[in-house]
Amino acid sequence: MGILDADSQPLGLHIPIPGADAFIKRLREARKPFLVLTNNSIYTPRDLHARLNRMGLEVPVENIWTSALATAKFLDDQRPGGTAYVIGEAGLTTALHDVGYVLTDSEPDYVVLGETRTYSFESLTKAIRLINDGARFIATNPDSTGPSTEGALPATGAVAALITKATGRDPYFVGKPNPLMMRAGLNAIGAHSESSAMIGDRMDTDVLAGLEAGMETCLVLTGVTRPDEIGRYPFGPSRVVESIADLVELI
Repeated sequence: MGILDADSQPLGLHIPIPGADAFIKRLREARKPFLVLTNNSIYTPRDLHARLNRMGLEVPVENIWTSALATAKFLDDQRPGGTAYVIGEAGLTTALHDVGYVLTDSEPDYVVLGETRTYSFESLTKAIRLINDGARFIATNPDSTGPSTEGALPATGAVAALITKATGRDPYFVGKPNPLMMRAGLNAIGAHSESSAMIGDRMDTDVLAGLEAGMETCLVLTGVTRPDEIGRYPFGPSRVVESIADLVELI
């Protein structure tokens, strides 16, 4: 079983990482269960399926697992049929609707912060006041920046830090490296950590998430983490490869 990171693809860029198409094709031909994971909560699985398809990557909707889906699953387990004030886009709001959550700014059980292209001062102010009034603070993921074709973009973790500074309340982050997201993903496809591997390009999220979930980990050097940075971490991946193309023959 494989869990693949999909967070290094810049928004608006439609060029797949070399070898990704062959790797996914081999997984499907071998009937190996797998998930493509992303901490980005903007898109629904159907949206991501279409975007990947335009890049030449055929990933079924049921093989896509996002931090939005993991957050909705977590909230449904914690407080079924609850209410939430949401800062985010369709990926997050749809996931919460699908588990029966009511989205409201009137005394919600939770303030849920996700990724969005436009964080407004008004929505952040509302979130801060609701948290001060007792709403629990949840964030889809801790990533402080995300990629774009123009360079780094502020992401959920950075905006969460702003809200924490204003409220004194830390959020509970559901996405990677929280092993909760990994375990929920494994459960979704009936897989076990002992026979699974996490493949990604970030030491601080992908490798750490796989490690804490008890999985074999593989770092690919086509994304965020550079070779000279690996030794700075107090943990290491099971394997380091130049590209996901190097893993095709191992399936």
